Amino acid sequence: MNLILFLPALILGTLEGLTEFLPISSTGHLIIAGEILDFTGERAKTFEIVIQLGAILAVCWYYRAKLVEVARGITHNAITQRFLGNLALAFLPAAFLGLLLHRFIKDHLFNPITVAAALILGGVVILLVERSKGEARVHAVEDMGWPEALKIGCVQALALIPGTSRSGATIIGGLVFGLSRQAATEFSFFLAIPTMFAATFYESVNNWHLLQDGDLSLFGIGFAAAFIFGLVAVKALLHFVKNHSFCVFAYYRIVFGGVVLSYFWLVPGS
Repeated sequence: MNLILFLPALILGTLEGLTEFLPISSTGHLIIAGEILDFTGERAKTFEIVIQLGAILAVCWYYRAKLVEVARGITHNAITQRFLGNLALAFLPAAFLGLLLHRFIKDHLFNPITVAAALILGGVVILLVERSKGEARVHAVEDMGWPEALKIGCVQALALIPGTSRSGATIIGGLVFGLSRQAATEFSFFLAIPTMFAATFYESVNNWHLLQDGDLSLFGIGFAAAFIFGLVAVKALLHFVKNHSFCVFAYYRIVFGGVVLSYFWLVPGS
């Protein structure tokens, strides 16, 4: 194992796990950390996508009982079938646009300035939504209708822009479209499963040739860290949303985005 890359792999894996399910953009944090750690390029981007598998498996583990229940009810349970249909519908917009715009996004938007701008704008949007949203109509993911699912899926597509935050887009979109904080957060978690599995598979297949000897151990470190800290983040967020709004994440995004913008844009040579 290349010990020089051990620490970046551990740091990036930890960041992925902690930020993937919070509305603060895991991709944005990984891009910025990669710039600071000098871990950039196509190989680094592939690493950042693949270690998402560790984070999404944390969600699968946390909701393992629910997933088993869903699997058992696929053929005969109408509520389960509607839930799966809503997930499939919400998955499609980001999947279609991701395939269509994948190369453009990686070539032109994976940079700290884009991330900083998206972080700040997203923070402002969260504050506006929290201050203006009405009473929730949907309090459980099983009670969602297909219109809410489709609209949340369209909002998720905005998260193709680095710094926007997939979880942030789906959670805040859920609040706008009538879901409670708990329901919006849980639907975001479940929607992450097909979305992130698809992204990881696509990136792995298309960039396998970029990997070098020893990369498997680095991916293993990042994967393990993402799984452990992803599990921590999922539990913490579900506990947090019971009694708190998302405003604290909005303020964090705005401050962090401002710091990043100042460093990479205003400081010469950064």
